[in-house]
Amino acid sequence: MPLLQFRSHRSIALWYALLRVTVVAAPALGAQQIPDREFRPSVARPAFGTAEGPRLCLDEAHQNFHTLAERFWAFGELARRDGYRVAPLRAAFAATSLGDCELLVISNAQWSGVEWSTYPTPTPSAFTDGEIVAVHSWVERGGQLLLIADHMPLAGSAAKLAAAFGASFTDGFAYKAAPVGSTEAAITAVRATPTLFVPTDGTLQAHAIIRGRDSTERVTQVRSFTGQAFRLAGATAAAVMVLPEDFVLLEPRIAWQFDSTTTQRQVGGWLQGATRRIGSGRVAFFGEAAMFSAQVIGGEKRPMGMNAPLAEQNAQFALNTLHWLSGLLDP
Repeated sequence: MPLLQFRSHRSIALWYALLRVTVVAAPALGAQQIPDREFRPSVARPAFGTAEGPRLCLDEAHQNFHTLAERFWAFGELARRDGYRVAPLRAAFAATSLGDCELLVISNAQWSGVEWSTYPTPTPSAFTDGEIVAVHSWVERGGQLLLIADHMPLAGSAAKLAAAFGASFTDGFAYKAAPVGSTEAAITAVRATPTLFVPTDGTLQAHAIIRGRDSTERVTQVRSFTGQAFRLAGATAAAVMVLPEDFVLLEPRIAWQFDSTTTQRQVGGWLQGATRRIGSGRVAFFGEAAMFSAQVIGGEKRPMGMNAPLAEQNAQFALNTLHWLSGLLDP
């Protein structure tokens, strides 16, 4: 049974203003995002002794936007301080390459090295059919998968892999909706509003990832940075992060290029974080990646990720996610 139902409609004219507002071209934005190597959140109670935890493999074989040496540097360091044995996985997915991994993290795999503006629509899969079968079989036998795919075209690149586990990733951009007739300045302000997930409004669900191992690890707020919206089917599906009711998903033909023909869906109540069990394994899905990173953007070095204002609990949230995948948190 799906957790969420599907609704859609065409965009209204106010979003035409987005063609002229705010957005930096994706390649330029990526060039400005660098890891914040000064960010070192403390791990008060490591889950494992130093280098004694599960082997965590971060996918780097699919032209990933996030790698351990660069934009996911802080994530890797956080996991290492918790005792995980962290290493890149630079081989295609197969029984042999996955054999040494206990926890596989895939963050923003890309279809190819070309610029996003030249991607075909719909976005092709970053993974071959054989790789998808290999990952699914590995999870069924007890593997633990953290699958993260951001806004278009990254969600599209991972959609086929996600579908193998019952998740429907949407290749678009999740934003708080601006009122009809808003000025360009108002739309810009709405888009710049931080997306916060909290228990009091139901956007942060009652899940073991939120509770942590005890009250000192309980998470009461998570911040994300745009991303996509998705749905998840299956009896073992469990929501973690639910988008607010006033959110919409913009689905342009080319990433970041919005106009009056851009499709818009109402996605309030859709997911940006969820989990499910598959056979003997576990999968956690997230539709936004920066929340697990610590980066700085541009000459002003604006923080984005675990180092950003209002994201002070994101590091604990990341650890709790790894702990759930590793079986330290139940159910």
